[in-house]
Amino acid sequence: MSPSAGSASPRPSSQRLMKLAVVGAALLVVAGGAAFYYASKGVKSATSGDAIVVTIKDGTCDPNTISVPAGRSTFTIVNNSDRALEWEILDGVMVLEERENIVPGFSQTLQAKLKAGDYEITCGLLNSPRGTLHVTPSAESDAEAARPALVAYLGPLAEFQVFLVTQTNALVKATQALDDAIKAGDLEKARESYQKARLPYKQIETMADRFADLHNAIDPVADYLEKREEDPGFTGFHRIEYGLYAKNSTDGLSPIAAKLVADVTALKDRVRGLRIPPEQIAKGAGRLVGQIAETKITSGEDHYAKTDLADFEANIAGARSDDDAFEACCRAGCSGGCCRYRWPHCRCEQRVEGAAWAGWLSSL
Repeated sequence: MSPSAGSASPRPSSQRLMKLAVVGAALLVVAGGAAFYYASKGVKSATSGDAIVVTIKDGTCDPNTISVPAGRSTFTIVNNSDRALEWEILDGVMVLEERENIVPGFSQTLQAKLKAGDYEITCGLLNSPRGTLHVTPSAESDAEAARPALVAYLGPLAEFQVFLVTQTNALVKATQALDDAIKAGDLEKARESYQKARLPYKQIETMADRFADLHNAIDPVADYLEKREEDPGFTGFHRIEYGLYAKNSTDGLSPIAAKLVADVTALKDRVRGLRIPPEQIAKGAGRLVGQIAETKITSGEDHYAKTDLADFEANIAGARSDDDAFEACCRAGCSGGCCRYRWPHCRCEQRVEGAAWAGWLSSL
């Protein structure tokens, strides 16, 4: 990711300190997000030879229409443009899979486990036209239909829902305090409130970034916008961060802050109604920790405030909550059997009519 205008690139020594701090924090949750990341990397390397290559140039995907069977597919995204970009698979406003910070001249590989249906794919910057991904029924998708219903995990999912609701309530309250400080023109109070508001958002980012429309309004990074800091789509937290830390002023931020309050309130309402399968909880945590390990440690996103370490700490705490929820679902799904849990896999072993039987609740 190229450094944004008006900010200095992090010094090499600062990058090394950032890496050490994040690695130390990740060790605390090695049974969670970090383990998932390395496990999923191993899966990708085993299947990347069959990858569908998608080349992005001038804001378009080649091919722009893709068809794959339901189940697991591997995609290699090649960036032939002159800007760092991200690639997403979208189901309406919901982000199913993504890769961030694919730098010019390089590629990244992504694995997606998809149900039959039609999806959109992004093709470069946030405001570029989108392509189409058709997923056709397959034997694997038929097998998926036989898996336990969400009701089997009602207890663990309810506890996870409480966590999400608690954090979104804290997010709305903290963002309102940020809005109040900006309206009062109090720069120092606004900076303090900004950092406090970031933390609950980062704790639930594995779920929040599933809503593409709200995520692109609440937390867009200037690097992925055509006109960078001058782009009309540069809103939300980072636009406020730019004003408070690069411009050293609250001037012009009141309408941005008011919209941010409205957007995080909408996020709170959506999260209350979110019904997410256990394996998606696991995938969200693994995807986010993977992004930190692959790109965010060295490039960061808080270009102006330089508060990435606090963001990472909150991300990892949230991933640990995801891990706890998935393990609880794993054990609930193995009622009457022997549960063997090792992130990101849950193996439920039972005996049926005298014969050994084993099935995966989740094999991401």
